[in-house]
Amino acid sequence: MKSDKGKQFSFEKLDVWQNSIDLTVAMYKLTDNFPAHESYNLTSQLRRACVSVSSNIAEGNYRITGKDRGHFLTMAYGSLMEVINQLIVANKLNYVSDEHLDDLRNQISLIANQLSSLKKYQLNKQ
Repeated sequence: MKSDKGKQFSFEKLDVWQNSIDLTVAMYKLTDNFPAHESYNLTSQLRRACVSVSSNIAEGNYRITGKDRGHFLTMAYGSLMEVINQLIVANKLNYVSDEHLDDLRNQISLIANQLSSLKKYQLNKQ
């Protein structure tokens, strides 16, 4: 995921950040197919929650203390849980198939585990 356009920031090297960006792209593509009447509701919420995951990882990466970095990872984790909750709702509304939900759930589970591991590392680093 390295960019050819200049410096790469340290958060861009994190697998968890890269995976959260991939999830966000997948969510944008998925929600493109949601009904138009959901554009200001579920579509918007899913997209914002996904973007929040990678944004909190990036912002927290530049905090000084491990505790502060851990706080941003906690916020990223919370946003990730919002995503799965909203996907379950979308599945119940038949906007997302069971199979697609299972695939996304696996992707989210991986990111959740990575966030937990990174948070543990950050907190123990001090």
